[in-house]
Amino acid sequence: LHGLFLQRDLLPSLIMPSVNQSIFHPAVFFFTGIPGFETYHAWLSIPFCCLYAIAISGNGMILFVILTESSLHEPMYYFLSMLSFTDLGLCLSTLVTMLGIFWFNAREISFDACIGQMFFIHGFTFMESSVLLAMAFDRFIAICNPLRYATILTNSRIVKAGFAIFIRGTLALVPLLLLLKRLSFCRGHILHHSYCFHPDVMKLSCTDTKINSAFGLAIVISTAGLDSVLILLSYVLIIHSVLNIASPEERKKVFGTCVSHISAVAIFYIPMISLSLVHRFGKHAPPLVHTLIANVYLLIPPVMNPIIYSVKTKQIRKAVLKIFLS
Repeated sequence: LHGLFLQRDLLPSLIMPSVNQSIFHPAVFFFTGIPGFETYHAWLSIPFCCLYAIAISGNGMILFVILTESSLHEPMYYFLSMLSFTDLGLCLSTLVTMLGIFWFNAREISFDACIGQMFFIHGFTFMESSVLLAMAFDRFIAICNPLRYATILTNSRIVKAGFAIFIRGTLALVPLLLLLKRLSFCRGHILHHSYCFHPDVMKLSCTDTKINSAFGLAIVISTAGLDSVLILLSYVLIIHSVLNIASPEERKKVFGTCVSHISAVAIFYIPMISLSLVHRFGKHAPPLVHTLIANVYLLIPPVMNPIIYSVKTKQIRKAVLKIFLS
């Protein structure tokens, strides 16, 4: 009888450490592939590999062309090289985990590694938004104030803008991820995507996440939200300036210089807004919808940007053809 009472007293102490460990120190999270198509992951890896190959080779080619071709050492192409750099960063941030799921069914990731992946994914996303804003400013100066273009966008100012973009993208994330580290996790550690996404990880917490949610929303509004408003404002001023041009041919020519950037803005912000809306209001949406939008959000901009700029920008197209022909 004494032994039974002793076991009864020791039982909570034997059980509680494991419970506390699972609650406060999550060992791993588990990725989700494409729901309903798990048996076809090996085949589905083929189009994903093609997309990654196009994105990495295309953005790498644009970076190489701009760095080696002296005729492209102009502000517009410097900003384009920054865009290619951020697109490469986004691709490489998700390449290992996404292909690991398709090839080796590697679904586990440690909490610290998940935090690290989030830092790079969200950091490069914020930096790309800032680069698109800088490119809009470049087009605004070139069209609305062409005589002062060379004096405003000097090389030193472009370098400073690059550092400001980098610092803004990284510093905004540090407090957000530190707030995430303090959370406790007691639910199933199954993520909805093939990579770590801040709102997705935050939803798995069993503690109050109001501060995290409010701070995350504030960061998104002050970065991508503010950038999108300023980009829209710049194009309102550009359109107003272009409409004052008498010649229709000149109008068409001026608008033609903005087509590539407008396309880049659209393929970046539309998937981002769609993913945010699905996370906030699409709780009852099928898991496949979450997965497809999440993959489009990270893969389509890096794939499409080099194609758009290679087709629409004559100087880039000539430089690329020159490298291939030589």
